[in-house]
Amino acid sequence: MEWHITDAQSLAIIDSEIAEHVFSPAEYEIVRRVIYATADFEYKSLIRFSERALQAGAAALAARTTIVVDVPMVQVGIAQHIQNTFANPVYCSMEALTRPQKDKTHVAWGIETLAKRYPEGIYIVGQAQTALTALVDLIEAEEIRPALIIATPAGFVNVDAAKERLLDSLVPNITIDSRKGNAVIAAAIADGLIDLAWQAYGQDANKVN
Repeated sequence: MEWHITDAQSLAIIDSEIAEHVFSPAEYEIVRRVIYATADFEYKSLIRFSERALQAGAAALAARTTIVVDVPMVQVGIAQHIQNTFANPVYCSMEALTRPQKDKTHVAWGIETLAKRYPEGIYIVGQAQTALTALVDLIEAEEIRPALIIATPAGFVNVDAAKERLLDSLVPNITIDSRKGNAVIAAAIADGLIDLAWQAYGQDANKVN
């Protein structure tokens, strides 16, 4: 993404306040993006990266893997950045055509529909806990095997259980170890990952085009 002088000043403040940390350089880039987007330094201790999550996500972006998001706010948050880089297709579960259902939310049915269409896609769940639960159900049923799941929905009921099930699935993932979370955080993580992937693969991607 394009940074301006005020962004650089803000990032410098974040760097000085975080000081020492145990993140890899790539992980730290994601963490500082989230703190920049929220002004909440607690996320330094809440973001969880599964093994090789960033590597798997970057490779999937470079391969033009389809991205599925749960809500329009995430789609809007990443749309321009992804179109200016790898131009992966991006679909929103709220826009998926589904039959009226009573036992699941619209967003859960939508993401389930898209997941069956793109079983190896990148999934970004920023707001809807029911969407995360639907994805985990499909993973456990061995119907899908996502390249990466970014899951940052806030919640009080079952959200921690859904995240634990995601961790147990061994699917590459980035989550928030807390009730806290929202679509802004999901978009910040995704934008940071897009930048990292573009630094690693952008030149090769341009050659392909």
